[in-house]
Amino acid sequence: MIVVPIKEGENIERALKKFKRKFEKTGVMRELRNRQAYTKESILRRDKMAKAIYLQQMRREEE
Repeated sequence: MIVVPIKEGENIERALKKFKRKFEKTGVMRELRNRQAYTKESILRRDKMAKAIYLQQMRREEE
């Protein structure tokens, strides 16, 4: 459960902004999206490999 301490006289918009920031950090929505559809292990490995290749190319271009 997310607890957001509110100081006396603090604006409700500011408290809501703090809540949203804490909620994003927990990664709940990201986890829900990932669980909506199953992704095969082979596809995960393929995506991971493609990302690694892309990052290597970017680093080479910087040099």
